[in-house]
Amino acid sequence: MMELQAGNGLQEEQSIFPVANRKYKDTIFRMLFSDKKNLLSLYNALNGKNYSDCDKLEIVTLENAIYMSMKNDLAFILDLDLFLWEHQSTYNPNIPLRDLMYIAKEYEKYIKEKGISLYSSRQQKIPAPQFIVFYNGNRKIGECMEHRLSDAYETVRGEPALELKVLVININEGHNQKLMESCQILKEYAQYVSKVRTYKKTLSLNEAVEKAVEECIREGILREFLLANKAEVVAMSIFEYDREWEEEILRKEEFEAGRELGEQLGKELGEKLGRELGKEEEQKNTEKERRRADSEKMRADNAERELLILKEKLALMQDK
Repeated sequence: MMELQAGNGLQEEQSIFPVANRKYKDTIFRMLFSDKKNLLSLYNALNGKNYSDCDKLEIVTLENAIYMSMKNDLAFILDLDLFLWEHQSTYNPNIPLRDLMYIAKEYEKYIKEKGISLYSSRQQKIPAPQFIVFYNGNRKIGECMEHRLSDAYETVRGEPALELKVLVININEGHNQKLMESCQILKEYAQYVSKVRTYKKTLSLNEAVEKAVEECIREGILREFLLANKAEVVAMSIFEYDREWEEEILRKEEFEAGRELGEQLGKELGEKLGRELGKEEEQKNTEKERRRADSEKMRADNAERELLILKEKLALMQDK
């Protein structure tokens, strides 16, 4: 693999484009790279290859494998490897666990299709997995990063018995330029996303998507794809960015709830600590008083003994 450095304003409007439609569960990324030619281009760019025969690429995406209403975007076999690719516009560190569940289903499908017996005394061979997330969310990350399944373990002692690594590649415009220059379709996708986000700052979501699509067509960005799939692309984009906005609101609400809980816990902890410190101080004062009383009693006892000794001495002097 090539080296990589590590209120939405929705309104009902008169338009030739559809408004936000919740039935669209796909993404523009998945739609683009379900095309074998585009998929092979991205594979070549990532791995420094120069394949041209799309028939060597076998797409094995499980269309019905759904986890929490989200399905894996692309799964394919090439070079005896099994690739699981996913696009994310929302930062999600739980992808290794999701991929673990997904790859198990992929292997189950694979061994059935190949007639592989898991009870054979001979070692059975399966394609080696590789997991990649193409990320273009608003959260700032570097050029790339890695999520590990072991990060989710409650405790880790030594080398994890089960590990799964997911490479996260930042495909926002301006990142991973070498990869973008090697895969024109990915570069143009990043440009389209950037335009939508830019216009969304000042326009309603519907207007932002419409303007971005029309501008990309004029500038030759994803031109053929957009002309052929304009209505569907607009509807999917509206759904995708509307969902992204909702998730951002949810994250802010969760953060606020967490902050309030933290303040309450901090207040309770502070009060408890104050009570404990007060009790400790009271115990210290009591101990000081006890030691002072013992010291005064000791001095009184010593004074009384000295007085007795003095009386005895006087008595002896009188007897003489």
